[in-house]
Amino acid sequence: MRVILCAMAALFIAVASKVNAEDVAIDKLPKAVTKSVKKRFPKGEMSSASSDTVDKKTTYEVTLKSGGTTFDVNINADGTITGMEKEVAIKDLPKAITDAVAAKHPNKKMKKGEEVISVKDGKETLEYYEVFVEIDGKDVEVEVLPDGKLKPMDKK
Repeated sequence: MRVILCAMAALFIAVASKVNAEDVAIDKLPKAVTKSVKKRFPKGEMSSASSDTVDKKTTYEVTLKSGGTTFDVNINADGTITGMEKEVAIKDLPKAITDAVAAKHPNKKMKKGEEVISVKDGKETLEYYEVFVEIDGKDVEVEVLPDGKLKPMDKK
């Protein structure tokens, strides 16, 4: 339970960061951030970054492509990766995930999928999937646990 709460807190910070984020040039990122991203994604190509400061703690989100896949990496100023989102083609999502989304939003087009991964002590754990569905011209996010159940906090 504690791990899940920590992951949720990290993801909350990541979401909050997107709201108040400031763009950061890749060459202006702290060395610890760049070094950590390059270590985890040695063939990755960073394309954009942003920062946010909450309670005097600065966090970064770095977007990169590695092996043809897009990642958004959440990372502390000291270089500690706390989480990431990995793009997944709809056709490559597990059947349990697409079935859950189809049951929630029948006959709606699934546009984009992501794995939401928490990172604790260097260990990456798949927490849930985000699937974006087009409803009335807007993208609606549906969060689904790996077992195919909707996340309890999902109110969409």
